[in-house]
Amino acid sequence: MRLVNTRYVKEGSVLARPVINASGSVLLQTGVRVTAAYIERLIDMGYDVLFIEDDRLDDVEYGMSISGKTRKVAYKTIKHVSSYIENGMEGLLVADDVRVVIQQMVNDLLASSDILGNLTEIQGYDNYTFHHSINTSMLGLILGIASGYSEQKLIELGMGILMHDIGKILIPESILNKKTPLTVEEFEEIKLHTVKGFEILRKNNDFSLLSSHIAFQHQEKWNGSGYPRGLKGNEIHEYGRLTAVADVYEALTSKRVYRNAIEPNEAFEYIISQSNSHFCPTTLEVFKKHIAVYPSGSGILLSNGQRGNVVKQNPLFPNRPYVRVFYENERELACPIDYNLAECPSLMIVLVDNR
Repeated sequence: MRLVNTRYVKEGSVLARPVINASGSVLLQTGVRVTAAYIERLIDMGYDVLFIEDDRLDDVEYGMSISGKTRKVAYKTIKHVSSYIENGMEGLLVADDVRVVIQQMVNDLLASSDILGNLTEIQGYDNYTFHHSINTSMLGLILGIASGYSEQKLIELGMGILMHDIGKILIPESILNKKTPLTVEEFEEIKLHTVKGFEILRKNNDFSLLSSHIAFQHQEKWNGSGYPRGLKGNEIHEYGRLTAVADVYEALTSKRVYRNAIEPNEAFEYIISQSNSHFCPTTLEVFKKHIAVYPSGSGILLSNGQRGNVVKQNPLFPNRPYVRVFYENERELACPIDYNLAECPSLMIVLVDNR
């Protein structure tokens, strides 16, 4: 299978992965042949990419970072928590439910044979905050695993990240989803989500104080220019520093009603460029080694004019994956060619091309 921009999907193509909404419900199942009507509707719903079957890649395994079952349970848990908060029943928030979800995420990630390459998730516009919380948790846990965290620390970290934006439940949606620039007053209102989220979590004794501080600190910046307290450097707890990276990367690579997503390689470059300003340099060293620049399945164009897809990651060289090319200057090759870009220094990926 390969990753294809929805606008380039041909009618009659077969889905290699299901299309799932934010609640975990299947909209289109694996094996469905897409019609023009399906394609148009998915574009309207904000689905930018689809995994399509391609017999030229039948020997390539693209696993999932977390299972569909885990994602569905995570969604239901966040939805229940949000419902309690919206109805002023924060005291009914059950931390054990959150702990179970994070344990499942940790188990899924540790069981994955290719964590590095399995970050791409197909998603549309609906319930962005829920998508974002789940995906940011997944990214943060990957960084926590790479940092050598114990299982106890991973659970504590994950519980905080899954709830890091819970304060946004108390911010008007008209501000959160505003398509035009925010006013000064509206931005000040959004900034309060960190304080509101912290207050909700710290009153629940089943969340550790460090988990609660993730909600409080994930918008702080290494150089002290963040909010709500303008903390600087090591004044920010390591969980907050790690979550800040995962939070921004996930936000950049997700489509919103008011802006398009950017490609993972562009988000990667932006994150690295913010070392010593927005982000902790030590945290970014972990990020550089454990987040794929070009996720598996991505379409790419090489510097020699050949075009194909990423088929596997190089753990020691995240920006130099294994690729398989099928075209040269728009001409289909008689036989596909496989490259390990770590062994081909003269070849560079010059463009993400999900045709």
